[in-house]
Amino acid sequence: MNIQHIRNATLVVQYAGKKFLIDPMLAEKGTYPPFPNAPRQDQKNPLVGLPTSIDHIIQDIDAVIVTHLHLDHWDDRAKEVLPKETVIFAQNEEDAAEIRNAGFQHVEVLQEDTVFEGIQLMKTNGEHGRGEILKIAGLVCGIVFKHPTEKTLFIAGDTVWYKEVHEVIGTQKPEIIVVNAGDNQFYEGGSLVMGKEDVYEVYKAAPEAKIIAVHMEAVNHWALSREELKSFSNEKGIASTVLVPEDGESYTF
Repeated sequence: MNIQHIRNATLVVQYAGKKFLIDPMLAEKGTYPPFPNAPRQDQKNPLVGLPTSIDHIIQDIDAVIVTHLHLDHWDDRAKEVLPKETVIFAQNEEDAAEIRNAGFQHVEVLQEDTVFEGIQLMKTNGEHGRGEILKIAGLVCGIVFKHPTEKTLFIAGDTVWYKEVHEVIGTQKPEIIVVNAGDNQFYEGGSLVMGKEDVYEVYKAAPEAKIIAVHMEAVNHWALSREELKSFSNEKGIASTVLVPEDGESYTF
């Protein structure tokens, strides 16, 4: 497999001969207002540009997976540029209906036993924060990819560390884990996605896996920088396990 980190949570995953686009946020730098009640109100989103052209990102895509409909995972630009016949997987019927309303003709709801072109796609649950903020943040999902010719891949999505993430790691035994680790926060409500201590919990649950940390420094409410996570990983002695890609960087496993 090859995993290219584009920006924020946007990934291009080549797996068992198929090319997946995950959580496309494709707008130019500064297109959208900052998320309110959060740091960096003077900076519009996305904070950084794309590392490569949109044409390159969407070329020969076999399917798109949208873990939830927040703007930094499924934006207006993605709706504009993706061909309307693209196969798109959504987390539930509510999200699927909204994607269909944008004109897409082949939208499916991910299940725990979805199979696409011989690849098993298993929807996993996530918690987009802790406590009261969950009512505002809404439902999210992750995905486990499985195929006889590939390592097992777990894209955790916009979730903090909690028991169900632990259970997925324990039962599915992923060898590659992608975590959204910008510790994004509003001024109230705490972490919406993983911070450095959450990443350490992922490591402890899967010490043999490679962990790729994304969703960093791309939208205004980020709280954990790449450099801080790298320093933390060095302190914990896990720097060879926790990969912190720059935008555009890719890994082959």
